[in-house]
Amino acid sequence: MWGMAVASITRYKAGWRAQVARDGIRRSKVFETKREAQDWAARQEYLIKNAEKEASAQPFGDVLIRYAREVSPTKRGERWEVLRLKSIAADRLGQVRLRDLTATSLADWRDRRLREVSPSTVRREMNLLGAVLTRARKEWGLLSINPIEDVRRPTEPPPRDRLPTQDEIERLAHVAGDDLSTAQGRTFHAFRFACETAMRAGEIASLEWDRIDLKARVARLPMTKNGHARDVPLSSDAVALLEALPKMSPVFGLTPRQIDALWRKVRGKAAVEGLRFHDSRAFALTRLSAKVDALTLAKISGHRDLSILLNAYYRETAADIAKKLG
Repeated sequence: MWGMAVASITRYKAGWRAQVARDGIRRSKVFETKREAQDWAARQEYLIKNAEKEASAQPFGDVLIRYAREVSPTKRGERWEVLRLKSIAADRLGQVRLRDLTATSLADWRDRRLREVSPSTVRREMNLLGAVLTRARKEWGLLSINPIEDVRRPTEPPPRDRLPTQDEIERLAHVAGDDLSTAQGRTFHAFRFACETAMRAGEIASLEWDRIDLKARVARLPMTKNGHARDVPLSSDAVALLEALPKMSPVFGLTPRQIDALWRKVRGKAAVEGLRFHDSRAFALTRLSAKVDALTLAKISGHRDLSILLNAYYRETAADIAKKLG
């Protein structure tokens, strides 16, 4: 019966087999004497019965570090996860013992973080804590409930609505220059390419020539931010941008860190306020939304949630739709 221990000691060849079953856990071992088998069985019954109680005495920070050590290395976002988990483990939340970890203590951490970082960052960190607690409950047997399920997440901020103007693009182009043998020139060239394809900076930086079919006008991304591969259709302008590049590996000869640093440098010299490299993605998707339906746009962008596309990029009014109806 679930919750009750069932131990049996049976004769086995030249020894004694001890078997213990409790709470769905089964253990078995052979000993030379019956007394050894009985002692081992009694100890196993105690350990199984008190496993959660003993484990719950450890600090939450220990569980966070275990997750960083065992689980995070299997993910593409390992570096960010490990840094965040170590930081939270060093926070006073990490000192709370598992048995004392409640929705209230997690909500206190949330409110303190909201005074330091944006709501979207806190939501992301809460998703990470949720993954840790789910692993601790389902696979490690350290918890019977997941307290973060009762903690309200910060409201999702409205989608960013910053798009480059034609004047800003011209100023950026002037500062960056048209010499594609320079990293600065290729950085703005990468921004223009992103405005055509909706590709992220990291995806552009990792692009290799053997993943591009200029004839079919397709770029193959074997791994993206959401963990899935996707094929990106290339406009004729995107192809022209690629063909203008000097041959190097990777295609743009830039790392994500270089793109970030050089973009800030060019933006500052061009006196363009608040425009991020990533805003090129919204620029591209907004333009494409006028040409293709939501399902096609999702295939291009890699979005798994159509509601994000519908809310952020499809801006047709009722009057616009009425014209299409005839």
